Amino acid sequence: MSTAFEISHDWEEPEDLHALLQTLRQQRHDANVRMIRYAYFVAENAHKGQSRASGEPYIQHPIAVARILVDLQVDDETIVAALLHDVLEDSTLYSREFIENTFGESVRHLVEGVTKLKFKPIVGESDRQRAAAETHRTAETLRKMLLAMAKDFRVMVIKLADRLHNMQTLDALPEHKQIRIATETLDVYAPLAARLGIWQMKWQLEDLAFKALHPAEFQRVTDLVAKSRSQREAELEEAIVTLKDHFEARGLKIADIKGRPKHLFSIFNKMTKQGVRFEEVYDLLALRIIVESLNDCYVALGVVHAAFAHMPALFYDYIGRPKPNGYQSIHTKVVGPRGQTLEVQIRSREMHRVAEHGVAAHWTYKEGRGSIDETSRLSILRQQLLEWSDAEHSGNEFLRNVSTDLFSEQVFVFTPKGDVLDLPKDSTAVDFAFRIHTRLGLTLVGARVNGMLVPLPTKLQNGDVVELINRSNGTPSLHWLEFVKSAHARSKIKNHFRRLTRDEDAQRGREQLEREFKSLGIEARQYLGDDKLDKLAEQMEGCERGIDVLAKVGAGLTSAQSVVSKLRGQTPPAPPPRQIEVSRSREGKPTLITSGVSNVLINRAKCCAPIPGDDVVGYITRGRGVMIHRKSCPNVDNYLLTEPERVQDYAWPPDGQAYAVPLRLTCVDRAGLLMDVSTVFGESKTNVVSVRVKTLPNQTAEIDFTIEVRDTDHLDIVSDKIKNFPDVMALTRLLGRSK
Repeated sequence: MSTAFEISHDWEEPEDLHALLQTLRQQRHDANVRMIRYAYFVAENAHKGQSRASGEPYIQHPIAVARILVDLQVDDETIVAALLHDVLEDSTLYSREFIENTFGESVRHLVEGVTKLKFKPIVGESDRQRAAAETHRTAETLRKMLLAMAKDFRVMVIKLADRLHNMQTLDALPEHKQIRIATETLDVYAPLAARLGIWQMKWQLEDLAFKALHPAEFQRVTDLVAKSRSQREAELEEAIVTLKDHFEARGLKIADIKGRPKHLFSIFNKMTKQGVRFEEVYDLLALRIIVESLNDCYVALGVVHAAFAHMPALFYDYIGRPKPNGYQSIHTKVVGPRGQTLEVQIRSREMHRVAEHGVAAHWTYKEGRGSIDETSRLSILRQQLLEWSDAEHSGNEFLRNVSTDLFSEQVFVFTPKGDVLDLPKDSTAVDFAFRIHTRLGLTLVGARVNGMLVPLPTKLQNGDVVELINRSNGTPSLHWLEFVKSAHARSKIKNHFRRLTRDEDAQRGREQLEREFKSLGIEARQYLGDDKLDKLAEQMEGCERGIDVLAKVGAGLTSAQSVVSKLRGQTPPAPPPRQIEVSRSREGKPTLITSGVSNVLINRAKCCAPIPGDDVVGYITRGRGVMIHRKSCPNVDNYLLTEPERVQDYAWPPDGQAYAVPLRLTCVDRAGLLMDVSTVFGESKTNVVSVRVKTLPNQTAEIDFTIEVRDTDHLDIVSDKIKNFPDVMALTRLLGRSK
């Protein structure tokens, strides 16, 4: 790590950097001003000539992010990483090695953590495909960031500051980008700020997103608040005077006492979710009392209750039982001097610092170095981040799980050791178990709540102490999906049962491959190792690991012959190129014109039921015209090996006709699901040709149905709607098996 941080003598320190360094010197005398100044110098060079959408020089963004973080009183490394956070992403002037050698490994890790993943440009895709690709990119970038955050929470602190400044300058972007970024902020980043306890950022992100997404409602609430401000301020001032007199009489020293504004998005949420009028939002009036010590908090509580009539049902002691993000404060509601409900928060100076700065307050300064306070609360949060980042989730499912578990109303419960966990409201012991660790969820057999055995579907209440009962041979039940509340627990249960099916398919696929190698007189072991199967998975659609390849063979989605050929490195010879054109006869039947021969009848293969939009080929039959197959059809693999000259490329654009497609839905067996699925078909104007329901012993059901769709876009719309039902475990488009 470099200690010189030399800057050319003719370089002048900009005013905004000078102001930031002055603030730092006032905060702490040991701030590494030379390193921070040099980081600005590097960022300025990296972004030279670059501008933001507003037209201002790009360097204004990293310095603004650094200013936000200085207000949170973070350490030097975090400020340096904030100044450099876009250098790797937007510039080729400096490398990862330069950052590490100059500023240290921690700074390099922080910068990499907030750097977006690089993807190929989206070119020539439909709107639906573009939206899906954008969702995938957002999900994978966030997944990467959460993994980096699990190692070092400062990654997300920097990202939140970056997002806050972007939201403050959102007006410079086109409207569709404003909506996308504001929605993402409200669904993901504001809840993450709350989970990290950084309320100072949370309320700003929420109000800015509210303004972008609902400008008319934002202005209405703003006007209502402004209209009643003078009256509220007079009431607060009267309450403050009364309390100060009482504190003085008790000889209690108060560090600060002032009104606390209720934020606009919070008011809007209460009005819409609870259906109340603005005049009925009683906690617009709020006081925050800051005292010197923990003991003073309870003395102050006694003074407040002596001065005003309190409401016992609306009292919360978050000092005795802190929130999972470390938040501590006493909340009480009293009847104010003019008869209005008044919320009062009481906390010490240190509690206030943690309440405002959240996880950023866990960096302390000892001998000039920052050290992380590794409390059990942070350890639990770290575990949840790792489980949220589970690579088994698809992009859509991953974003839905994170936003659902982050943004839902919460209930606070305790482990037997006294650690507090926050869960979605109406959660059960099953949600609790999966929140702590997946293994505890998968082996759960019972639970005690407050010392008493309870049924697993029992809803947990604030303050419950939950003790899990696990057995090594315990297994989850599909019945749990009917009552679990958290998206995380639901996802883990469904993944468990999917893996059971996949493992069975993989074993069957391995046996088929071994038989195929044996028929060729080849020793299978040299080809079926994990390394070779994993390498083949990279080349096959829908496969990530070798087990996925085996499962695809076992499920009949690809032939054993084609996989054996690929493992041996054999590629079927490509058919000679031939121009193919589609026309229609007077009767409307599709015909093929190729090589000067016209009016060749086209038939749609029954084994794989292709539709317009699929990747398809034409197989020239003997006397039955051309048979159209999906490229993934197992029979095509056989044709390419045995009669490649008969297989021709074929393009099948949408033609407005309806084609039958067989599907299989695997789901939890519950009453009314078939009715729900039928509603989807009705809304999308999709005709159902046949339905067959099979109930399985493990409380699941398989519904085989055939529907008529126009093309793959039509099929995708229907499939996506069905997959959104929480009881759905899998939806598969059926394919035939090889002959």
